[in-house]
Amino acid sequence: QVTLVESGGGSVQAGGSLTLSCESSIQEVAMGWFRQAPGKEREGVAHLDTFYEWTYYADSVKGRFTISQDNAKKNKVYLQMNDLKPEDTAMYYCAAGPSFSFRLNVADFTWWGQGTQVTVSS
Repeated sequence: QVTLVESGGGSVQAGGSLTLSCESSIQEVAMGWFRQAPGKEREGVAHLDTFYEWTYYADSVKGRFTISQDNAKKNKVYLQMNDLKPEDTAMYYCAAGPSFSFRLNVADFTWWGQGTQVTVSS
């Protein structure tokens, strides 16, 4: 059974910061973050290649969010979120998949975590 365990969600005021973490029970090439707000489709936030550390971000978070890999564990990633906005409020999901590409497509990812809630108040 493959598991991805997220942590770090919470409530913060606009302009604040949060760091999410995700650890996978398997090593996959790509690990990333998606989010889903109530009534909306799941959208990609960021992902990285765990071997070459290439990264790709959604336009809406560029310059504010940073995805990174744990120095000791290639199956653990972080999402540093700065200058949070109310529109960033969503359930954030960690995902892992067999290949990296310069896009954020739900279908490219095989394994998913249960999600961690991020709420940003104005």
